[in-house]
Amino acid sequence: MSDQLALTQIHQVAIKAEDLSESKAFYRDILGAKMIAEFTPPGLVFFDFQGVRLLLEKGAANGTLYFRVDNIDAAVEQLQVKGVEMDAMPHVIFKDDDGLFGPRGYEESMAFFKDPAGNVLVLASQIPGN
Repeated sequence: MSDQLALTQIHQVAIKAEDLSESKAFYRDILGAKMIAEFTPPGLVFFDFQGVRLLLEKGAANGTLYFRVDNIDAAVEQLQVKGVEMDAMPHVIFKDDDGLFGPRGYEESMAFFKDPAGNVLVLASQIPGN
């Protein structure tokens, strides 16, 4: 038996929610997340992102969430139609010449926006490089 701890999957992420109703509506209605449960008090709302729980917690620290999308331009357009203001439009963050994070030569493109509590949300997409 090995003494080495092997953590292989994120189970839950917690981020700040100042106004639970506003944040709940944003994640459910704008981002299309599946709500699991709400506990008030103490002020907790849980969502499911394909097996990873997101906890919106009144009083938690701000955080950053990265969402993988296939078509970053289409995802940005869909968010803008729903009234989301982008802080940074899609742009290449990293060219993976060595295949460190995926296929060799692919580029990681990201776009940034915020939720109602000021948490930074990022769309990320890998595309073939030029």
